[in-house]
Amino acid sequence: MTQEELDTLMGGDIDLDDLEDGAESEVVEEKTDSATPIEESVAKEEKEEPEGYSEDTAHHWPLPATDENKMVHQLDDVTKESEEKATEIFDIIERISNDLMEKEDEAQKTIDTLTSNVALFTTLSKKFPQVEAFSTSLTQNEEALVAAKDIIETMQNSGDEIMNVMDIMQYQDIHRQKIERVINVMRALSKYMNTLFEGRIDDDKRVSSAQHIAGDTHNDVASADDIEALLAQFGS
Repeated sequence: MTQEELDTLMGGDIDLDDLEDGAESEVVEEKTDSATPIEESVAKEEKEEPEGYSEDTAHHWPLPATDENKMVHQLDDVTKESEEKATEIFDIIERISNDLMEKEDEAQKTIDTLTSNVALFTTLSKKFPQVEAFSTSLTQNEEALVAAKDIIETMQNSGDEIMNVMDIMQYQDIHRQKIERVINVMRALSKYMNTLFEGRIDDDKRVSSAQHIAGDTHNDVASADDIEALLAQFGS
């Protein structure tokens, strides 16, 4: 309440109810004009988005320079992870190959045993043709011998295929070397550009640049804060 309103009230020229109604209307107007902190934050976020930015056009804007988006960082991660996974694959293939060779030796022993059984039951069947068990065992051992030979052949073919896989996996090392060569070229170019733009005077010792030079067609010159804000928008 102002001093003028207080004097009028003391003189009895104003109604107290009217004064309260006026105070309430002023409070309502003040609440209407003032925005909440949440609304101000939302408005600020909307304002900070670059003009024309949306989810559909997000891929057109430069990504922030974080470790996840730096090109050399990503390529280094690719070469490191691919080498680790290739080593794991080679270890698995080597274990499978060793198991096949071990089982092949055991299967060969089985073949030797079955071959001896076939020779034995062949002799017994000739000497005792009336004994049906000898001929039956001879047939069973001959069939088992054929199956064992097929198993060894399959193992040998699988071993050959594993060797082919290991030869193909050698290309992974070639791809890694190519990526590393690209990384080295990129790093060399980066160092060259840094050397090319290198100055004799440190940046903190340089004279600040003029915001406006005579002859400019307008005075709408962006300040350092405006430039930093703009870079922050494109980098966010």
